[in-house]
Amino acid sequence: MLWFKPKSCLGIDIGAGGIKLVELREEKKRPVLFTYGLTSDEQNVHKIVSTKEVAPQLTIADKENLSGQKPLTIQQMDDMQVEKYANIIRAVCKSAKITTKQAVVSLPVSSVFHALVTLPVVKKEELDHIIRAEVKKLLPMPLEEMALDYQVLKGEPDARSQRILLNAVPHTLISFYSKIFQKAGLVLEALEPESTALTRCLVGKDQSVTMLIDIGAERTNFFIVDQSVPITHQIIESGGVKADRILRGVLGVSQEEVGQVKHDLFNYLSSTHDASILGEQKFIDIMMPVIDPITKEIGLSFELFLRQSGNENKKPEKIILTGGMGFMPYLANYISDKFKVKCFLGDPWARVVYQEGLKPMLHQVGPRMSVAIGLALRNMVL
Repeated sequence: MLWFKPKSCLGIDIGAGGIKLVELREEKKRPVLFTYGLTSDEQNVHKIVSTKEVAPQLTIADKENLSGQKPLTIQQMDDMQVEKYANIIRAVCKSAKITTKQAVVSLPVSSVFHALVTLPVVKKEELDHIIRAEVKKLLPMPLEEMALDYQVLKGEPDARSQRILLNAVPHTLISFYSKIFQKAGLVLEALEPESTALTRCLVGKDQSVTMLIDIGAERTNFFIVDQSVPITHQIIESGGVKADRILRGVLGVSQEEVGQVKHDLFNYLSSTHDASILGEQKFIDIMMPVIDPITKEIGLSFELFLRQSGNENKKPEKIILTGGMGFMPYLANYISDKFKVKCFLGDPWARVVYQEGLKPMLHQVGPRMSVAIGLALRNMVL
């Protein structure tokens, strides 16, 4: 039918390494890649919050504009941030030639309150009241100022109790995102935690206990997924930026050159067995300031998960790497040997149909696009 238009879904990931977007179309009940785009420059958009929250911490100098005029008002600073990020998103959308205005957008995990609580089994109409009373004790700010979402998990420890997964987000952050995407000319269909998008993309319906490690520019996130649901989340302040500093010192390259040098080095080491250039152990030793915090957190995260009620007899089966630094040579083998658990780089395109000729390029950008792909898959049949 000539008037038939395929269903399209746009996923937009806002992270420290920039903005990534993916548009998928559903054809014959399969998600098909239509277009994608990403910024090449780092953006501090993971720190995106309304200036109403940070204004008390700003100095007079911070609030003055470059002309030395009187300090800007909170609303003016708010509007400036909205305009800045809207322009970036609008530019990426234009470059990628997207066709849909409906967008599913990621929420930074650092801004999402996440908790797992065990409550007695009660009637459905009573559950909401009990959860709200319980979560008030845990939230970092008043419940009235946050949007609350919860999910009753399967496999309760016993018949008298149930496990509830809680997520809460400040209303100010939701409002701020809404303004940005309205300014960018997009309809904000949904906001979703990065953990949920990554699970959909890299784990799917797999019911086994899996750890997802998202190694970004400035931080690394650790998620343990059980029965296709992200249960725990830990974070460390380490990632690609620290690796860049190490390589600048070892190789003597500039800040401007290190990105391309890292890309070329990682690709070469991943494809060669010539130990005379830079052997596995030597590379591991050089990158240990990045690798050691990651391995320590893996052990702590598994220990925390296995201590939770109902998890005592469970066994982690795999570790999946993603994020821009997921390509680090030898990292997967090192982790696998250390924890005796299968570890590998996740393929975010595995559930997406695309042209075979695009495979080399998509493979290169894949780990950076995992969240955006997972967001775009939200309303697709899988």
